[in-house]
Amino acid sequence: MQWEYLGYFASVLLVASLMMENVVRLRWLNLAGCVAFTLYGLAIEAWPVAFTNGLLSLVNIYHLIKLQRKQKTSAAE
Repeated sequence: MQWEYLGYFASVLLVASLMMENVVRLRWLNLAGCVAFTLYGLAIEAWPVAFTNGLLSLVNIYHLIKLQRKQKTSAAE
């Protein structure tokens, strides 16, 4: 597999995520892009790319959990 394709795919996901009006969709797409970039960075041994996008994946997961808890609290009221 040519790893550049994974990098392009990750780029498309990140750009698409920033076009979302719905914050939950934005976070999910951005998470997918960050995971893809993490894998890409690992595959080509670009450690800063892998490290940064791995951390950004954790940030997206944190915000998705926070949004989910907020939705559950709003639904319970």
